[in-house]
Amino acid sequence: MKPPLWTGEAVARATGGRLSAPFEADHVSFDSREVIGGELFIALPGTRRDGHEFVAAAFAQGAAAALVSRPVPGPHVLVPDTRAALEALGQAARARTAATVIGVTGSVGKTGVKEAIARALARIAPEATHRSARSYNNHTGVPLSLARMPEDTRFGVFEMGMNHAGEIRALTRQVRPHVALITWVAPVHIENFENEEGIAEAKAEIFEGLEPGGAAILPADNRHAPLLRARASAHTARILAFGSGPDADVRLLEVDLGPTGSRAVADVAGEILHFRVGMPGRHWVSNALAVLAAVRAAGGDLAESGLALAELTGLEGRGERIALSLPGGGATLLDESYNANPASMAAALAVLAETPARRRIAVLGAMKELGVHAPALHAGLVAPINTAGVAELALVGEEMAALRIDGATHLPDWEAALAWAEAMLKPGDVLLVKGSNSVGLGRLVAALRARFGAAS
Repeated sequence: MKPPLWTGEAVARATGGRLSAPFEADHVSFDSREVIGGELFIALPGTRRDGHEFVAAAFAQGAAAALVSRPVPGPHVLVPDTRAALEALGQAARARTAATVIGVTGSVGKTGVKEAIARALARIAPEATHRSARSYNNHTGVPLSLARMPEDTRFGVFEMGMNHAGEIRALTRQVRPHVALITWVAPVHIENFENEEGIAEAKAEIFEGLEPGGAAILPADNRHAPLLRARASAHTARILAFGSGPDADVRLLEVDLGPTGSRAVADVAGEILHFRVGMPGRHWVSNALAVLAAVRAAGGDLAESGLALAELTGLEGRGERIALSLPGGGATLLDESYNANPASMAAALAVLAETPARRRIAVLGAMKELGVHAPALHAGLVAPINTAGVAELALVGEEMAALRIDGATHLPDWEAALAWAEAMLKPGDVLLVKGSNSVGLGRLVAALRARFGAAS
């Protein structure tokens, strides 16, 4: 029988809290809506609501106990500050495991690469591979993901995000990775930085948390590779660069891009690997090289990694292909609605260009957190849109006013874009939906999925 994830005594010891009654918990959550039974519910303070307001609901839904800063009915651990206690719980989980830990950051591709690494490692350790859920990559998501890691984990894969300098530094010191990977550096969250070099410096903070003898993995083809290499070399002698150029240790030798995936050959630090990537697009070939580098550094199996890459399908909001049933035939929805920046927008449009279709149409939402660079970066989408052969285009959000392209329809919000898409879609079409999360295009995707369902 598998031991509990946490006992009350262990939680109290990790957090320095006071235990009201013994308990055992098999999961950790700070969202009462996720509670299904057996969880330790952490009552975090919020900007609009306090988690203590939901303790009763969590217990009603089966929570085993609560971590709180004021006494409540039911088993609990009382602490002065639940946010600090969550971080302490995560650190305790990290300290008690002998797992090989991989940390992932980057301007684009973090979640997809994290998922792909975890799936590759799970092929050799299916019951002992742990990863961050969804995009839990910030000051609450990372310690929560750590706190959810079982003691007997063999591989742990954690995503780290940031929008200000110093944030990765704090996260990587909690994760303490044996392998630290940067997927790419691009002008994302650039409103909070003086220039793109500042973003590269902030991403390179991940190397500061490396365990002794750990490995740093960086994108050889990125223009900031020399800076990243210099920062990595201050913390480790083990550096693996991935890419297509001569400086890459994990180097692409051949690639055949296709509408539903790619076939590739790579030299993985001296080992030749033929593999297929189940996700389309050149950016996913680059992601695959990063995955292979991480697996190699973590002591995983490259052949199994190749199989995992072949089995990849799109994640919700990040490249998922949704078959829609329309009157008279089917259409395809490319769901890239989770987030957007100039690099990921260009990559998604390149995938659209490679996808066979009667017509290629797109709903593109504003790209947020670009600051004074926003007008120029939005205007710069003209070339990738034209190259993709977009026949009908809807643009959502004020920032999109800077994008001047013949025939485009400018719309105020996702609801207007939904009405446009419903009227526009015809059998044989491929519709790309992409924008920053706050634009709300994920709700447009959900509405289209609900109305048209999945084609059989």
